[in-house]
Amino acid sequence: MMITIKGFIETSMLDWEGKIVSTLYLPHCNLRCPYCHNSGLILNPEQYKTIPFETIRDYLIKQQGWIDGVCLSGGEPCMYEDLPDFIKRLRDESVLIKLDTNGSFPEMLQRLLDMKLIDYIAMDIKSPLDTYAQMTGINDEKIGERIKQSIRIVMDSRVDYEFRTTVVPFLHTKEILVTMAESIKGASKYALQSFVPRDPIDHEYLKITPFTDDQMRDMQHAVLPYVQRCVVRGGN
Repeated sequence: MMITIKGFIETSMLDWEGKIVSTLYLPHCNLRCPYCHNSGLILNPEQYKTIPFETIRDYLIKQQGWIDGVCLSGGEPCMYEDLPDFIKRLRDESVLIKLDTNGSFPEMLQRLLDMKLIDYIAMDIKSPLDTYAQMTGINDEKIGERIKQSIRIVMDSRVDYEFRTTVVPFLHTKEILVTMAESIKGASKYALQSFVPRDPIDHEYLKITPFTDDQMRDMQHAVLPYVQRCVVRGGN
């Protein structure tokens, strides 16, 4: 499967703290998290127009000195075997690269780091490692071990990173989040993102009321002993 671009945000000040970036959305994902708000991109990516790479390149050339980097999101970018070559083409335009990943492809993650192709990693932590398959809607008994491997790869890397969790009522509690934080103990940054019901894969999640700001702050305080920094963000 070769990379296609199904979404392009020309300018974002939200996707990489302290930087102005262009964000690219790649289709398909190996996980089926029921609350995922990019359901169209995952289940029916053919409904979106494919954006030529030349469109991205031309924009980056015109915006040199303004755009700091490119955020690769999805979907799951690490599904694609040609991801290293794709990033090299982006780097030809003198931009930094941020990778959004679910962490289930540790070999590709290590490959990108070994080739020095990424400058920032944002890796999702969905659940405690022993319930990963159940939480992500797949039949893969080894998924938790691969996530554990990716956590170690990220934390041992020499690039900036964050772990992040979309916090969903009925799936996550303060106690569950503490267990998750223990799996990334010592991490430099952990972001808790409040779930917002917006076109999820499972439409039952449209009925869920997000946690309040006070509840999110309470969970933030609970996980702080395990990580160097924890931030709370609105929306997933």
